[in-house]
Amino acid sequence: MKSIISLLIAVVLSFNISAQQKTNSTAAEELKIRNEIYVNVELPSDQNVKQQLEKLNKVISVDSYDQDKNIATAYVTIHQFNSFIELGLNYTLLTPPSLLLNRSELDGSYTKGTNDWDYYPNYTQYLDMMNQFEMDYPDICEVVSIGQSNEGREILFLHINNNLGEDADEPEFMYTSSIHGDEITGYVLMLRLSDYLLTNYGVLDKVTNLVDNIDIWINPLANPDGTFAGGDNSVYGATRSNAMGVDMNRNYADPEDGNHPDGNQYQTETVLFMDFAEERDFIMSANFHGGAEVLNYPWDTWSKLAADDDWWYFVCRDYADTVHLYSPSNYLNEFDNGVTNGYQWYSISGGRQDYMNYFHHCRELTVEISSTKLPPASQMPSFWDYNYRSLLNYMEATLYGARGVVTDYFTGDPMVAKVFIAMHDKDESYVYSSMPAGDYHRLLKQGLYNLTFSAFGYYDKTISMVDISDYQTEILNVELEPNVGLVGDNKVEISIYPN
Repeated sequence: MKSIISLLIAVVLSFNISAQQKTNSTAAEELKIRNEIYVNVELPSDQNVKQQLEKLNKVISVDSYDQDKNIATAYVTIHQFNSFIELGLNYTLLTPPSLLLNRSELDGSYTKGTNDWDYYPNYTQYLDMMNQFEMDYPDICEVVSIGQSNEGREILFLHINNNLGEDADEPEFMYTSSIHGDEITGYVLMLRLSDYLLTNYGVLDKVTNLVDNIDIWINPLANPDGTFAGGDNSVYGATRSNAMGVDMNRNYADPEDGNHPDGNQYQTETVLFMDFAEERDFIMSANFHGGAEVLNYPWDTWSKLAADDDWWYFVCRDYADTVHLYSPSNYLNEFDNGVTNGYQWYSISGGRQDYMNYFHHCRELTVEISSTKLPPASQMPSFWDYNYRSLLNYMEATLYGARGVVTDYFTGDPMVAKVFIAMHDKDESYVYSSMPAGDYHRLLKQGLYNLTFSAFGYYDKTISMVDISDYQTEILNVELEPNVGLVGDNKVEISIYPN
């Protein structure tokens, strides 16, 4: 009997090994074609799930986790495959999200234009739409290329403001979408948002206020090589990673894990965005993803709560609650009815959100806007109807909190100064005033705060018991007096991204 049992065990083990080898072989062939595979990974049931997901995310890109089945859905790139296999986990190959629909459900005809929002523009249509915006609204809109992707495609921003070319006392705001090339609901929504702002400037008070008082930057497509991995004529065949097989939302410097947390060099697109962020002074931002329906706020990399955790929950709740007024009951309702702390969901390193918050003092949020990465294009108008009011409200939040201009007491010249809140700020949550206007913008939840302004060569100045109200703006212009015992040069040390 023992020999029979042993034989059966050997047969089962042999079958499992053979099946896994066959899967590995199929995966290797697919990696040669697409640089990435999409998989379900079975997690051991006798181990801590949180720790397993963190360990797994160090090797591959976890996309979601099914708690009931104890299965993680993930992407494995060509650079990660060998390390993934060494983990010895059972996995199943899945059809990539960008291949689930046929092209007729994704593409529009070449006659489609900027007034048609029920298709995913191909690369040529995308360029034409962006350039048409500038041609139609040259007084308030310009197209800015921050450079070319690894394969030479343009990474474009629409810069929208009523005073283009002037540096005014205004907060800078950024929307960016599809750093994961196959998550492109936000791609269409960002194009439509641009059109909405431009066509309604001077018509709708809310839009006019945003364009007049915020320096707006919109990047509809952060990873064009991934989105058009199947060719410039269609988003069919899009990949999550860039042309080099790198997940760019794991490719940024990380507050906890430092430089190159994914083990890769900074990608061409990553460097372009880091350089661009260094040139600007973004106060607030959001980046759009797909595969879930939830607003994910900092931090992703560690369990510590952000200094402004209450403000984060407030603005996320405002976005989600507004969506719920205009959407089906089953939309944007994951986790805390559409809101989650990133680490509470699952931890990642090298994400854009944490990079912008920590290294650039910019409040950036991750918006998972559709549970399907590439919904049928016919659904795009519905996603717009659900979200556009929240998109405007989130942008408007940049105008609230404490703001003002910091100047030299004697000369009246604007200057750079650190704005710090004692017993509150931590993990780089303070902000700086920026040149040439010397303006600062400190986003805060309702409450009383003591704001300290400091710069090398100047005496610190603290304004106590600043009363902040939700949806309101407190103007605090500050003059700093030079310390004659020091040589001031109107400069302070600021954090920049690591080399």
